[in-house]
Amino acid sequence: MNTKELELLAEKNRKRLVEVVYAAKAGHIGGDLSCLNVMTALYFDVMNNIDPAQPKAPQRDRFVLSKGHCVEALYVTLEAKGFLKPEVLDTLGKFGSILSGHPTIEVPGIEVNSGALGHGLPIGVGMAIAAKMDKQPWRTFVMMGDGEQGEGSIYEAAMAGGKYKLDNLVAIIDRNHLQISGDTEDVMPIDSIKERWSAFGWDVIEMNGDSMEDIVKTFHSIDYTNQKPHLLVSNTTKGRGVSFMEGIAKWHHGVLNEEQCRDAVKEIEARIASLSK
Repeated sequence: MNTKELELLAEKNRKRLVEVVYAAKAGHIGGDLSCLNVMTALYFDVMNNIDPAQPKAPQRDRFVLSKGHCVEALYVTLEAKGFLKPEVLDTLGKFGSILSGHPTIEVPGIEVNSGALGHGLPIGVGMAIAAKMDKQPWRTFVMMGDGEQGEGSIYEAAMAGGKYKLDNLVAIIDRNHLQISGDTEDVMPIDSIKERWSAFGWDVIEMNGDSMEDIVKTFHSIDYTNQKPHLLVSNTTKGRGVSFMEGIAKWHHGVLNEEQCRDAVKEIEARIASLSK
């Protein structure tokens, strides 16, 4: 896919996300929206051998959603990729659904149960070490939240990633600056991200996670032979793509009413129409 096609797909996924969260009456929609561009690029441009017909293909790249509370973004991406049927995604929030509020391996295409914050990167480090030991070419991608950076287990994993020279590991921080209790720099400051992760031996790259063009360019610039694990600091906007949610902390976990859903869908549909020309 070219950049415009990826942008169009991300907007279609964004519309689906809003509708699904509205129907379920639950979801971490603000963070869903901020990481959705990167997730779309990963599944449709970056990761190799991701095939819904062979969800456990040995040579597939692995993805771990460490910020598991934003699973709705992953669900709509998996649906677009063909792992989930629409009628399954429509069960989100209903009794007996296989879809819960965090990723579980019951769902096709999901590698690990996640969402206990701070666990995703240690799991990803283990996966990357396994690939090195088995001399396999597949890569591991881990998406974390910026509020999650207060978890000590992340820094234990960061040290291990540097020690074992895991250049087959890419971690992404969805840097939208807002967590459930407010601005990250008020709750637990994490800047300068680049300096601290570089000190652990990581290759640190900043990108504009609101720009599909910059996302694609950044992923394609990664040197998977430099003997360093990679950290992408994805600078994003909480609630990206829905104007009344953007940069508003209360939408970390927010339920849309009927009017808000209608307004959000209308806004997204206008961008879909423009990109479809």
